[in-house]
Amino acid sequence: GDVLYDTLPANPALLEAVQPVYEELPGWEQPTGEMRHFDDLPANARRYIQRLSALIGTPVDIVSVGPRREQTIVLRDPFA
Repeated sequence: GDVLYDTLPANPALLEAVQPVYEELPGWEQPTGEMRHFDDLPANARRYIQRLSALIGTPVDIVSVGPRREQTIVLRDPFA
């Protein structure tokens, strides 16, 4: 049967045979560049960030909504 790996296998023969599992999440149709707080983000954007956190097994500390310094939403201080 099929085996689901949580991490990439180190064995080159296994790695050559793996197929990615894709997960699609609903998007959002509104700009986020002016948003400065997590709760301001569209619900689907918040769910996307929460899902990423669950998949990587660690909290997301910072979300960037654009290239400028003020377009950074700090969820948790990564240096605390």
